[in-house]
Amino acid sequence: MSETRVPGAGVKADVKADVKTAHQDLHSERGALRGEHPGRSRNPVIKVADLAWLEFEKPDLDRAEVFARDFGFGVAARTDTELWLRGTFAGPPCTVIRRGRASRFIGPAFRAAERADLDRLSRATGAAVRDTDVPGGGKAVDLLDPSGFPVRVVHSGEPLPALPEQRPLLLNSGTDHRRTNATQRPPREPSRIQRLGHVVLETRVFGRALDWYLDTLGMIVSDFLFLDGQRDRGPTMAFLRCDLGGAPADHHTLAMHLGPGTGYVHSAYQVTDLDAIAAGGEYLRERGYRRSWGIGRHIQGSQLFDYWRDPDRFMLEHFADGDLFSHDVEPGWAPMSTSGLAQWGPPATRDFLGASPSPQRIREVVQALRGDNEMDPARLLGLLKAARS
Repeated sequence: MSETRVPGAGVKADVKADVKTAHQDLHSERGALRGEHPGRSRNPVIKVADLAWLEFEKPDLDRAEVFARDFGFGVAARTDTELWLRGTFAGPPCTVIRRGRASRFIGPAFRAAERADLDRLSRATGAAVRDTDVPGGGKAVDLLDPSGFPVRVVHSGEPLPALPEQRPLLLNSGTDHRRTNATQRPPREPSRIQRLGHVVLETRVFGRALDWYLDTLGMIVSDFLFLDGQRDRGPTMAFLRCDLGGAPADHHTLAMHLGPGTGYVHSAYQVTDLDAIAAGGEYLRERGYRRSWGIGRHIQGSQLFDYWRDPDRFMLEHFADGDLFSHDVEPGWAPMSTSGLAQWGPPATRDFLGASPSPQRIREVVQALRGDNEMDPARLLGLLKAARS
């Protein structure tokens, strides 16, 4: 497994060290200081290639399907107990929703680069390789991460074929006039989902969970965030991408942050362009759905974004134009703040930040401060300060 050193676990960062020059004029003004977390494992068990799908349970599959189609998913398969959703790109489905007594997120499934990776993972963890129930078939290994999320690593059988795309609009810019004698009239229709991009999770055991995904699944960190005045205690959020060597990968496939709860924050789905985001957002608004935050452009990852709540209050994101990094880009480091979430766009809402107090959130805070985890009063105050900054 990896030999990493994390500030706060017996190693104090050298705050006088120079930052890594690889970050100048790239994706972060700051790199790591000497002794800080390297953001990757020296010897991971495997290296996953991508997210495959996300798994949810909901009591009303009919209502879930109506929202899914309005949001821009296609339906790959539907039974009395399961709803498989897909994008237009060829490959596995994006999401499975199984009928359950309550609405809840189950966990992510990651795609193995090759079938032999499942055998390596099985030998390292003791988990069996089994058949999957995904349309098209395949094999999977079921694991449990340190936060308690079930994590599947899958190698799918027959991929779903590609579907017709929303074509990007031809744009005029400056003296580059590619559209003449023609108007722009993007149709008011759902933003056609192309693929699943990433999932964001909250955890009370951030450091342990981070190292597990690096050591077990071979993911690497694109960006770390830290709390103001607490950098020497290590990061509190990480944006992780798949290690595809010299091939470019999404800036983040999984993002995690320290918090009083353990659960799903949001998931993100790629669409064609800004017009697809905006016109699809108008389509959702007209049908009575609630925008959580947007439209804007992020800093870490650079995506154009627009966040919505489904009828069960799960947050989903339309995104386009995200950063792609190859293996040789090392982690950037930045302070955690609300103002640092976007380059432009409206201010982040309390709904997006999860800042509205609720009985459930209060219970989570109390349990976290009493439990055996990485939350303590200083961390909690730092997170509250970041939400207001």
